[in-house]
Amino acid sequence: MKFLDQAKIYIRSGNGGAGAVSFRREKFIEFGGPDGGDGGRGGDVWAECVEGLNTLIDYRYQQHFKAKTGGHGMGKNRAGAKGADVVLKVPAGTEILEEDGETVIADMTHVGQRVLLAKGGNGGFGNAYFTTSTNRAPRRANPGQEGQERTLILRLKLIADAGLVGLPNAGKSTFLATVTSAKPKIADYPFTTLHPGLGVVRVHGREFVLADIPGLIEGASEGVGLGDRFLSHVERCRVLLHLVEGTSEDAGEAYRTVRHEIETYGHGLVEKPEIVALSKADALDEERLGEQLERLKKACKRTPLVISSASGQGVQEVLQALLTVIDEAKVEEETVDTQEEWHP
Repeated sequence: MKFLDQAKIYIRSGNGGAGAVSFRREKFIEFGGPDGGDGGRGGDVWAECVEGLNTLIDYRYQQHFKAKTGGHGMGKNRAGAKGADVVLKVPAGTEILEEDGETVIADMTHVGQRVLLAKGGNGGFGNAYFTTSTNRAPRRANPGQEGQERTLILRLKLIADAGLVGLPNAGKSTFLATVTSAKPKIADYPFTTLHPGLGVVRVHGREFVLADIPGLIEGASEGVGLGDRFLSHVERCRVLLHLVEGTSEDAGEAYRTVRHEIETYGHGLVEKPEIVALSKADALDEERLGEQLERLKKACKRTPLVISSASGQGVQEVLQALLTVIDEAKVEEETVDTQEEWHP
């Protein structure tokens, strides 16, 4: 398993330590009184976003995480130690959901972010706590509180500026390999890409992250092929690059097929800016290229770009178009953040 983007885990915070029942007993000291200490608090369960991870593979081999119980109180008014915490390290882009898979608890989007998932139980009071003016020698102490337990779903959504979508064999992996240092598997058969890939594009002294996901086919929203679950990895993208294979039977129909699956999937992907490009132009003669461009233009209601990853034709134009949309999206996001800051 190279890539794992979803995991189900069970967590439990630590119980609080029990308070102690103890009395001071020293030579020549009469009526020493109670000196039982309080129990320590149980350990917490935290999630932390860390650098250097891009998969949830660690949670394939361990699904149960339990924090330590707090130390019990002792005589001489000694309190128990706090139980050790458990920290779940996750990559940036991880969503933490309730067991129903719908209620989002936290969205881990930047390195260093920490979220408390389960709080440890409080320690119990020792008998020294219960001393009153009328009860000088209490013989009671509290047990520690129980820790919290819950089942959670971890779901990874890659964080990228732009995402590649299209039918299998549309040339997405070849494009990714051409414009980045990524080395995806490339072959002349469908579904060569079985898991999402990331690459960093450098153009005009600028950088942005490009994500490639497995191809969609008709019925993907109903589980046909590899299904549409990998579309979650382009939900965070600011722009989609829709590649349509120029050597397909009908470029317009190929575009409509993928677009229908995106609309059925939902989650805001339909509203994202989209750049459409006809790929594998080097394999077409002028007449065939003109026919496919006309069909695609009619389907997407805009003038598509023409590219060839093999020859480099149109690649820089596509990258510049992606960069322009990404810059516009960043400006819009900064404007919204500023408005929220001034108008809470």
